[in-house]
This record gives sequence, C-alpha cells and structure tokens, in this order.
Amino acid sequence: MSATRPYHHGNLRAALLEQAVRTVDERGVQALSLRGLARDVGVSHAAPRRHFPDRQALLDAIGEDGFERLGTALGQAVDRAGTAFGARLHALARAYVAFSTDHPALVEVMFAGKQRAGADRVREASDRAFAIPLTVIAQAQAHGELPPGDPGRVAIVAFATLQGLAAMANGGMIDEAPVQEVVTDAIDQLLDGLRPRHPATSPV
Repeated sequence: MSATRPYHHGNLRAALLEQAVRTVDERGVQALSLRGLARDVGVSHAAPRRHFPDRQALLDAIGEDGFERLGTALGQAVDRAGTAFGARLHALARAYVAFSTDHPALVEVMFAGKQRAGADRVREASDRAFAIPLTVIAQAQAHGELPPGDPGRVAIVAFATLQGLAAMANGGMIDEAPVQEVVTDAIDQLLDGLRPRHPATSPV
C-alpha cells in the first residue's frame, strides 16, 4: 500500500470511481481491473470489492457516473445559452460532441452499460441526462419554434446527427476543419429543416 493515499477517509468509493474513469479515458476499458484499480489508488487488493463486488459492477458504476457527468455538461450548456431554441440546440450540440470526443472510451462504456439487462441505475442516469434536450425541444414546440408532436422523434434526429459527428471526429474523419465548426454547420442545417413551414400566401 502506498504511504500517501489519494483519498480522504470515508471517500474510498469516489476515489476508486474517479481512478476507474481515468483509466478508461487514458488506457481503454480493456485495461480496467479491480486489482489494478486497487494498486493505482493505493489500497489493498480486497478493498475495491467492498464497493464493487465484481468488474461488471464497476463498469455499471462508471456508466452511471458518465451519464451524470454528461447531464451536468448538458444542463450547464443550456443554462448559459439563454432562452432561444437555436442557441440552446447549438449549446447542447457543442457540449455533447465535446464530451464524446474528450471521453470516447467512457462513452462506449456508458452506452454498452445502458443496454445491459439489470443495469437499471445506468438507464435511469441516461434518462436524466437526455431529459434535458427533450425538455428543450418540448419548450420550443410550446413556443411555436418547432412544429408540435412527439419531442422524442425530434430528439432522435438531433442525436443521430451529433452521434454521427462524434463518431467521425473520433475516427479521424473530420480533419479539414475544427470539429466545433462542423457541429455549428450541421446544427444550422438541422434547424433549417426543423423550423415550422408556413404556407405561402397566394398573390392577389
């Protein structure tokens, strides 16, 4: 055990989780193990199992924490953007793509965990995070900035756009312009397609 522990008394779980997320970010999920985590944090090999019975429990906790972090990033982006739907959608898009490109391995763990049977806490954290853009869309519909309907369908289109951009950026497919410039262009085009269409008036 290392002489200096990187955590305060009673906060071992948080320290383990923080180090686990760092390991995934820096070395990928394949490098994650309870034994290695104990070594990195500076505790006995048995200590992590008091909080995470096995590796899957640790992965679920990482996924839940990741969605909580994403929700915080999306919420802060909306709060800073003001009330106009266009500004809010741009802010959400920038925040989501930035999170996904800063933490690609973490995002893979998050979405893989969400699909696993029994991972209720991961799904609940995901629902809380994505409730933020759903609320923004519903509010825009209520204010006439978007056509009425199921906000979830609009969210799917927006999410597919952002997920595709993040995947392209992480795959090195966006190299001629900064990623955020591409995001801005994509959201401008998406907004143009989403805005309500008013019927043209016949000339008198």
